[in-house]
Amino acid sequence: MKIIVPMAGRGSRLRPHSLTVPKPLIPIANKPIVHRLVRDIARILSEPVEEIAFILGDPAFFGDGVVASLKELAESLGAKASIYRQLEPLGTGHAIMCAEPSLSGPAVVAYADTLIRASFELDPEADAVIWTKEVEKPEAYGVVKLNDKEEITELVEKPTEFISNQAVIGIYYFKETADLKKELEYVIENEIINGGEYQINDGIKRLMAAGNIFKTGTVDEWMDCGNKEVAIDTNTRIMKFMVSDGSDELQTKATLENSEIIQPCVIADDVVIKNSTVGPHVSIGSGSVIINSKISNSLIQNNSTIKNATLDEAMVGNHVKFDGNFKYISIGDYSVLE
Repeated sequence: MKIIVPMAGRGSRLRPHSLTVPKPLIPIANKPIVHRLVRDIARILSEPVEEIAFILGDPAFFGDGVVASLKELAESLGAKASIYRQLEPLGTGHAIMCAEPSLSGPAVVAYADTLIRASFELDPEADAVIWTKEVEKPEAYGVVKLNDKEEITELVEKPTEFISNQAVIGIYYFKETADLKKELEYVIENEIINGGEYQINDGIKRLMAAGNIFKTGTVDEWMDCGNKEVAIDTNTRIMKFMVSDGSDELQTKATLENSEIIQPCVIADDVVIKNSTVGPHVSIGSGSVIINSKISNSLIQNNSTIKNATLDEAMVGNHVKFDGNFKYISIGDYSVLE
């Protein structure tokens, strides 16, 4: 089994945090989004992952440190890491084709901007599976249309009339990715463009027309990381799952001086907390210092110093110096507020 992970986008909705760090590497509960996503997919699959192919953007942004992080992730799962580049933003279908040498055999294709919770077995009769989530307002999403055999017959983007309430979340399984490659080659060679880009959906529609059987794989939880508000919400939800799972990620050796941690929190071992109350639902990255502050429901990254602050639903980047009594902030890397 392979996992194909397109992650070349810059993540404009999560700025300023994605200006200096690729969005898939922004931490949720102190672990990069893409690391959590790939580990969750590997956990779902019933067979070993032999290769993880990452499609990255410009090397100036997705540099050596990103590559090293992804290789370490793959190796930790016993898989080979393959690194590809998408140097032009030409769409989801084009991104997958940038990993053409890896497009053979069974694989999961997963776009690295969401997190999931799921537990199911892949349908052995299906040629492909599209992961979906039941939503309350399907008109805001791309949804699947099903026949009486529970097979997907159509993909409908933001339907104006009810088709189904199963929204496509951007994770797919293909029993033979060479078939997807063939159809995406046709899409690109014939310049089938939607929204100014080559889309995976056009390849999928051709597979359906050729008689491939598509089924749904329904997830229990679908968590977006697209902007500051939903990223903080996802940070909180992941910690709640950690509590129910009994995760050791909630344990910390942080230095506390006249301070209290209200669990659940994910706090790096080298964090220093003085005269402060932290939690619940706070993640604090390595090298950060908290002084004379009260922080809840917030995401703080690495090597930042927070003083004299009362923060709730805050997202703080790396190497930030913050001194004040602000709330509901979103500041990026290397910012200074004093």
